[in-house]
Amino acid sequence: MLKTMKVWVKLLIGSLMGVLLGFFLPVDNEKILSSLLWLEELALRIGRYAVVPILMFSLTIAVYELRQDGLFWRLVLRIFLVIAGSAVFVIASGVLVTLFFPPARIPILIEEQLETVSLGVAENIISLFPPNMLSVMVNDGAYIFPICIFSFFLGMGLSYDRNYTKPVIAMLDSLSRIFYHIYSFFSEVLGPVMIALAAYWAIRFHSILKADVFHDLIMLLGVYSIILGLVILPLFLYLLKPKLNPWIILYGSLGPAIAAFFSGDINFTLPVLLRHSKENLGVQRRCNAVTLSLLSVFGRAGSAMVAASAFIVIIKSYSSLGIDLSDILVIGFRALLISFLLARHPGDGAYTALAVLCLGYGRGFEAGYLILKPMAFYLIAVGTFLDVMLTSFASCAIARLSGFMEEKSVRHFI
Repeated sequence: MLKTMKVWVKLLIGSLMGVLLGFFLPVDNEKILSSLLWLEELALRIGRYAVVPILMFSLTIAVYELRQDGLFWRLVLRIFLVIAGSAVFVIASGVLVTLFFPPARIPILIEEQLETVSLGVAENIISLFPPNMLSVMVNDGAYIFPICIFSFFLGMGLSYDRNYTKPVIAMLDSLSRIFYHIYSFFSEVLGPVMIALAAYWAIRFHSILKADVFHDLIMLLGVYSIILGLVILPLFLYLLKPKLNPWIILYGSLGPAIAAFFSGDINFTLPVLLRHSKENLGVQRRCNAVTLSLLSVFGRAGSAMVAASAFIVIIKSYSSLGIDLSDILVIGFRALLISFLLARHPGDGAYTALAVLCLGYGRGFEAGYLILKPMAFYLIAVGTFLDVMLTSFASCAIARLSGFMEEKSVRHFI
């Protein structure tokens, strides 16, 4: 029965079991919390285990094949146009929803010291070119953009002379398929892994519900993320020609959506997304690897939108003077820039974005993000869910427009 069960069903069952377990566990037992924290770390490591090899080898072959066909730069340009356009829409819509349906003010109870939070843009750029080129293959897998750069140059280098590179191409192609097969096994057994992630998520959620100060913000972000991720974004697929059924694409993306919400980690979800995009949505490998890599690095509009909405709530909680149009535009523009710079924060994107917004805005709001620290995991969960849904629909649209999409029957979905 387990062999025939869909992956998303396994993930859903594991998540529901974890949530039930988390709600019955005591929220103030340190031993239980420390055990769940350890299990969460183990679960995330299992999910990330094959990220580096599957991404490196698949992306290398994809770059080579696209360059051979003269389609690489056209595809990259299309990806960045989609990233920019979707970021503007998602962030603007989130800001407007927060302004039209403002949550209640949150009491200002800051007991912790101000933390140093930075996007580390300069350090991120330097990390793209380590002293040893091969060292990108042995990093911890958190910052995947250096791997993308390495794969880009390696894929370009394979076009040098087919007489010399043909054996290397065959080897890399084989390694790509081997590691894809290895991760297919891991994705099939993620159901029990989700129990630990969902249990730790639920016990923290139970704790913030008992605090009784975040209900409105939880409701706003929860309801709008469902509407945006499961209704509004799929509707954009109706604009494609030839026509595409967006609800089939939504069904095929349920597995990554569940994994993203309870893990809060884009790199944990990336291999799940790679497999679902290929086997459910029919996106070919050459497009799939490039599109998902760039979207997961630069397409974090969901996390930025959550941060912008939360920051507006913080401002209204601090001040009774309200917020004017110029402040709204500044917040939206900064959130837009931040959405492109969260590559080094796969597991805390929304909360890091919120902290950067507060620290950059100044005017006494530098410590504002600490108000929402108890619900940081929830902000991260909602932001990652939206990031992954946006990535799934965007990759599908790009593949359709670029001619890299095959028709798949729903009964063959994993």
